[in-house]
Formats: sequence, C-alpha cells, structure tokens
Amino acid sequence: MTQPDLQVVGERLERLLEELRMLEPTARQRAEECIRLVTDLYGAGLSNVLEIVVEEGDAALLDKIVSDGLVANLLVLHGLHPFDLPARIDAALDRVRPYLASHGGDVEVLGVDEEAGSVTIRLLGSCDGCPSSSITLKMAVEDAIHEGAPEVAHIIVDGWVEPEPPAEPVVPPTPVQLRAKPVRV
Repeated sequence: MTQPDLQVVGERLERLLEELRMLEPTARQRAEECIRLVTDLYGAGLSNVLEIVVEEGDAALLDKIVSDGLVANLLVLHGLHPFDLPARIDAALDRVRPYLASHGGDVEVLGVDEEAGSVTIRLLGSCDGCPSSSITLKMAVEDAIHEGAPEVAHIIVDGWVEPEPPAEPVVPPTPVQLRAKPVRV
C-alpha cells in the first residue's frame, strides 16, 4: 500500500477544518462529532493492537511500532504510547547523540513539564572553529525531540543566547563609469 504524503494530508485537513468552522452551528457540530467518533474508533483499534503486542511480549515488534513516526504520533494523539514523555525524549536524544558527539557536543535534559508540554535542556560543548555549531546542535536536538515527542510545544534551552547575526559586509561603491561622449562627424 502506498503511503500518502502526510504533509499534504495535514494541509488538506487544516483547510477542511477551516471550512467546517464556517458552517452553520448545527451542521458544524454534527461534522465535528462525526470526526470525533471516527477518531475514537481508530483509537480503540490502535489500543487493541497495542494490547495484543504487549500481551504477546514481543519487545522487538513493540519497538518497531513505536519507532514508526506516524504510528508513534497516533499513539501519542490517543494517549496510548507505551513510553512516557521523559523516556521518549531520552530515546530521541540518544539517537542524535552520535551526531552531537561528532561535533564535540552533547545535551542534558534539565526538566520536563508534561502539563505545559515543555522540556528544558542544556547544550554542552560545540565543534571547534565552526561558527554555527551551537545553532546546528540546537536545531538537531530540537528536531529529535519533536520527532520523538510531538506533543512537546516548547523547548527551552538553558543559557541560550541567540547568536548575533553576522555583520553586513561592507561593499565598496562601484567606480563611476565614464560615459563615452558622442562622436560628431
């Protein structure tokens, strides 16, 4: 089965939801209830599948399931993910740590506030001679956290100061070009 482009699907859903908001109240409420019921039905099915995998004790299959980005996001959406938020953040950071280490860096989790959907981290080290290394590290860490824990809305980087943008290059003015005088014949 061919997988749909999830970006396109998400954008289409957003447009349709906007259109639903413009319907008269009774029609909008029925459409929203229909969406909720279908979502609940799929959530219950996911719950049953996950329960079967856990009952069978198939850790390798469970790992495959939670490693699939789409399935993991659906498990989070339905409150079914078998690993709590701090564990998923740690696993996500463990996946990006080799990359960070290759740039002379690492990351430390200082705190997770599940209710606020936020995580506080501290970036450690950086690669020598690379002016954008701290930005590179920060982006890699943020991407990993959002991938492993999509419900995290805020990532607070302890001690982070936005780097000053590079100074505008000074471009010397171009020499005034001499205009040729018309030749009279």
